[in-house]
Amino acid sequence: MLHASCHCGAVRIDVSRAPRSLTECTCSICRRLGARWAYYTRPALRFHHAKGALAGYTYKTHTFRYCHCRRCGCVTHYERVGTADDNRVALNARMIDPPEAIAAVKVRVLDVRRI
Repeated sequence: MLHASCHCGAVRIDVSRAPRSLTECTCSICRRLGARWAYYTRPALRFHHAKGALAGYTYKTHTFRYCHCRRCGCVTHYERVGTADDNRVALNARMIDPPEAIAAVKVRVLDVRRI
């Protein structure tokens, strides 16, 4: 079991297993967030937060909602919206403590400038 949280601890996420790999995306938002994404199905994650602790942001096609803590602003995860694949969640692996727990996980760079 791994544990992730935003900086202030208002949003905590329990993760059932270590990620198989991490994705570092170079798109306009992921590049700015500095996130490394670990992909899970929704049942593999358990969220703990007060009602209203999370806020979401979507842009362009509104297919992805990037969720962040309202208090400290850390982006904890993103989820697909309105698609057949909306059971998948991308956890910002940079929220996992201690970071050494995933230090050996392979990082795949998704360079969207070449797609």
